[in-house]
Amino acid sequence: MPSGGTGRQWAHPAKRMEEERKNERAQNIHHTNGEATETEHKLVNGGTKEMEMEEKGVAGEEETIINYRGWKAMPFIIGNETFEKLGAIGTLANLLIYLTTVFNLKSITAANIINIFNGTTNFSTLVGAALCDTYFGRFKTLGFCTVASFLGLQMIQLTAAIKNLHPPECGDNTTCVGPTAGQMAFLITGFGLLVSGAAGIRPCSLAFGADQFNPKTESGKRGINSFFNWYFFTVTFAQMVSLTLIVYVQSNMSWAIGLLIPAILMLISCAVFFMGSKIYVKVKAQGSSLKSVAQVIFAAIKKSRLPTPEQPWLSLYNYIPPKTINSKLPYTDQFRCLDKAAIVTAEERKRPDGSSADPWRLCSLQQVEEVKCLIRVMPIWVVSVFYYLVIVQQQTYAVFQAAQMDRRLRNTSFKIPAASYVVFMMLSLTIFIPIYDQLIVPFLWRITGKVGGITLLQRMGIGLFFGVLTMLVSAIVEERRRSIALTKPTLGVYPRQGEISSMSALWLIPQFTLAGLTEAFASISLVEFHYKQLPENMRSIAGSRYYGVMAGSSWLSSLLISVVHKYTKGAEAGNWLPEDLNKGRLDYYYYLIAALEFLALVCFLVCARWYKYKGTDAVSLEADIEMKQHEQTHV
Repeated sequence: MPSGGTGRQWAHPAKRMEEERKNERAQNIHHTNGEATETEHKLVNGGTKEMEMEEKGVAGEEETIINYRGWKAMPFIIGNETFEKLGAIGTLANLLIYLTTVFNLKSITAANIINIFNGTTNFSTLVGAALCDTYFGRFKTLGFCTVASFLGLQMIQLTAAIKNLHPPECGDNTTCVGPTAGQMAFLITGFGLLVSGAAGIRPCSLAFGADQFNPKTESGKRGINSFFNWYFFTVTFAQMVSLTLIVYVQSNMSWAIGLLIPAILMLISCAVFFMGSKIYVKVKAQGSSLKSVAQVIFAAIKKSRLPTPEQPWLSLYNYIPPKTINSKLPYTDQFRCLDKAAIVTAEERKRPDGSSADPWRLCSLQQVEEVKCLIRVMPIWVVSVFYYLVIVQQQTYAVFQAAQMDRRLRNTSFKIPAASYVVFMMLSLTIFIPIYDQLIVPFLWRITGKVGGITLLQRMGIGLFFGVLTMLVSAIVEERRRSIALTKPTLGVYPRQGEISSMSALWLIPQFTLAGLTEAFASISLVEFHYKQLPENMRSIAGSRYYGVMAGSSWLSSLLISVVHKYTKGAEAGNWLPEDLNKGRLDYYYYLIAALEFLALVCFLVCARWYKYKGTDAVSLEADIEMKQHEQTHV
């Protein structure tokens, strides 16, 4: 019988008719509102509207083709995220000032509340990602959480609009009436709704946007890479608007109106998101990926006494489910103790389709490698907590710095709100991202031959280096600010804090600029790193791990503030972090964080040198070749 392409001509007439019926079914297949399963993400329709059908060998089984809309869906997704950030940041950016001036809380109490709230909000994304992947899917999760965020912002706005929901105005009094338990409970309920909203929006929005691109085509891959950069660009632009216009309204006109604007913007965010519902690719939840992780660990522990095979890539159980979206991973020689989960013993049983009858006793090599991917990124994730510590300081104590500096615009009476100086960090990020994406990356690509110009870990390392510089510059500026406040005439007294230094607050721009570069290099590469290095079914978890870094940084900052405040309060040099920064040594605190950043950079370099990118090390490639040869000889 002829082989290759001519073999079809001599096929049995019945088989030929069956093939014709299959082709006819493939031509007549239609789409269903963008609904897609994880399997369908393996099918192609990227822009040319070519339709393919993947036959599973079951008569009559048909699968819907995905209609990847790519950039056509981005106005709705990025528009939703932009308005969401306008609303959320418009409230949260000035929340530190709101708590100290409207709720009459002490600055250190307000800073700790903000850090704990930010930490809890970001940590909740781990829960949100798990629920999204296991039960609801990204579309439903984003829809529900966007509405929850709107309700939370509306409750916080009511605390400013209704007099009985906040303490009486303090004025120039040195002692002020604090909030009642009921007032704090109402405020915290609003915070709770914001936490619920962020739990789903933050980990799912990036992954949901990436779902709209075909990962199997070159244009789709380029679209995903560019999407990460432009996503951060538009979101940062939204933050800039919040930190200027909205914060100005809140600080100089009315808190009630200033907090109503973000609530309205969040309502618009809800509308924009649901407007695009008919064109989205909606990946259905396929169960928890963490269950597979638990199965591998449990099976490996149970078989811990078994000897490790000499050629694990050939002898271990290597079953891949037909409906998985995860790409096939080659064997790696790290964490070999986990390989034992895939050792086939006499007690193991398999189903007719080749799958394990008891996945808690026998796991596939693919599952083992997926767990290795998760463990492999853990050291990088832990070290990354320290880089974001820099950003947290610019969002809290740098605002207090600005409050006790000359915020007048030149010689006019107009004062820039203290919280608005954070916009320079956003401006640095916004300006740098297009330059990096359009100029630096192509230039480095010609030199290195890498698609991104340099590796993701190299970009993160540069971000950590800028983090060290940020804190050193912050310390130097604060030392100078304090010296001028104590030795030269001041510009008055900032309520409940202290004398206002005559040093211009524009001197804060260098540290905010460096902080923006820190985030431009470290944040974007951290998100992309987790997205690309974790299995495809963990994309929501990948997004949540980025926010987990932010959570860890916020909690660590709160811990540092409490420890420093406690142990320097009675010290000879005085409290480093008092209400009045002129009486403290905030610069020492900044130097402390700079030292921690330097240690984190050293640890990161060690971890980066040890890290092996998914499927790129020599052992993996060699094992993959041998596995393919082994499979061909057994066909």
